[in-house]
Amino acid sequence: MLDHRSGESEALRMAMDDDTGGPESFTVDQLAARAGVTVRTIRFYSTRGLLPPPCLGPRRVGRYGPGHLSRLALIEELQHQGLTLAAIERYLRRLPDDLSANDLAIHRAVVASWVPDAAAETTRAELERRAGRPLTDEDIDKLAAMDVLRREEDADGEVRFRVDPGLLGVGVQLLAVPMTLTTLRAARTVLLDQARSTARELTRLFHEEVWGPYEAGATDPEEVESMKSLSAHMQPLVVQALMTAFQRSLTEELKATYGR
Repeated sequence: MLDHRSGESEALRMAMDDDTGGPESFTVDQLAARAGVTVRTIRFYSTRGLLPPPCLGPRRVGRYGPGHLSRLALIEELQHQGLTLAAIERYLRRLPDDLSANDLAIHRAVVASWVPDAAAETTRAELERRAGRPLTDEDIDKLAAMDVLRREEDADGEVRFRVDPGLLGVGVQLLAVPMTLTTLRAARTVLLDQARSTARELTRLFHEEVWGPYEAGATDPEEVESMKSLSAHMQPLVVQALMTAFQRSLTEELKATYGR
């Protein structure tokens, strides 16, 4: 585990730096607001070793970074999965110390990808508090285009938002990237089209090459049920494989286009 004397370590530097290479830091109160937890929860997680310690800024005030925010989102997702605190501690201990905020966000996406929708309903004021900044109507449109949130209107005509807490931090960071709403919608269309095509083809392969032949030759009902159980539990494995393959492919494409 990192201790307070390791403030210059590579792992802590990566926790403090955002993915554009510049420092972005929060006080413990700001981190709590962005993550939607209490300051007491953050301090408790820190004492249990679930969060690395903050960097000490001016006047020895602790400063937290995007890595801490991403780790809190991952902890929240693991709790949604039903893991106990002890199980979450064991899970996090197996992760490399030098994971960046982006790596943690991807890891959280893999964990969450087969979990039922856990989006939280919130008001605009609460949304802005969680985002840590005011949000324009254009910002809201962009977050909606990124599937971070969707608008809903109640019976009284009041607009509320269904927000994915784990994606909100990433979405807010992407608002700083000079992409138009049209570009974001086009990117979303590409991702959805490719994802549906991949899912369709993988399902076909499994049905024709694995399930079909097995079902045709199976006579033991228990074996059939066992195969059904296996197919149900394959989804997390397939999702993780897809996420890993996509991450590697994207890295290769970016290197080919922009170099190091």
